[in-house]
Amino acid sequence: MKTLSETGVKVKTLTMRQAIIEALSEEMERDPSTVLFGEDVGKFGGVFGATKGLHKKFGDRVFDTPIAETTIVAAALGMAITGGIRPIPELQFGDFVGIAFDEVFHKLGKWRYMHGGQMEIPVTLRLPIGIAGGAGPEHSQSPQAIFMHAPGLQIVVPSTPYDAKGLLKTAIRDNNAVLFFEHKVLYDLKGEVPAEEYLIPFGKADVKREGTDVTIIATALQVHTALNAAKTLSAQGVEVEVIDPRTLAPLDMDTILNSVRKTGRVLIVHEEPKTGGSGAEIAARISEEALFDLQAPVKRLGSPDVPIAQSIYLEQFYRPSEQQIVETVKELMEY
Repeated sequence: MKTLSETGVKVKTLTMRQAIIEALSEEMERDPSTVLFGEDVGKFGGVFGATKGLHKKFGDRVFDTPIAETTIVAAALGMAITGGIRPIPELQFGDFVGIAFDEVFHKLGKWRYMHGGQMEIPVTLRLPIGIAGGAGPEHSQSPQAIFMHAPGLQIVVPSTPYDAKGLLKTAIRDNNAVLFFEHKVLYDLKGEVPAEEYLIPFGKADVKREGTDVTIIATALQVHTALNAAKTLSAQGVEVEVIDPRTLAPLDMDTILNSVRKTGRVLIVHEEPKTGGSGAEIAARISEEALFDLQAPVKRLGSPDVPIAQSIYLEQFYRPSEQQIVETVKELMEY
């Protein structure tokens, strides 16, 4: 696959953290009704540094809140439907979305429908996710699949600085609620980002690597684990295609199915628990729509169905590894 610079696009290199800050800054400059708030996002710049400098630049439009997730999300909803405001709330850890479950699962996703479309809900809820350095069972989860069961919510899971910036700008401009999940390990990932403004539409997966033998569908950090495994497998004569859905709702099944019909073998990899993870839905839809194109059963790799260990040593065994991916692909090739 060609890099952006190889296509002739003028680029700059940013970390994903920097790309997110740029997206927030550009959208706040563009639209004065946009506000950013959450736990420590103001002068401190966020516990992961993903809002650094924005309070200084935009003043009271970037502000801290108490540690009260229910209030944060409910306030965002109220601002959106009554105050002509475009709020971007952040929860310090994505796990805390459970505290505001009613506001997210019911109200953000359903209220526009319940009120006959009379209101818009332009809320972009930012949620840091993933295992990162011994944060423990309540600060390391990836809960995005829960909300695939909530009609009305859009679910975004970027894996690169390019995707993060383009998708976040699209999210902020959208008049419906968006859950924007950011993997904590990826904040320091560097990548090319266009120097000019750009948007990435929802519901458009990205083929991160082309291949002919096996399709790997991966999200967030696991996109990079899959790409590393694909290099190892290529040296052994197996060419893997890696697809990043980028958004789980809407889900681009066309790109996924086109790849499945080409390779006939599928592996879905994510850091979420395997049981009921986003891979379960994707696998089911592949089986419904491309069963007779498959040469092997659809395989999934996810985390075990246990709480994430506090131990930095033990937590590494929770997420799928490059070795597991390589071994599973080899199993698929035996069919």
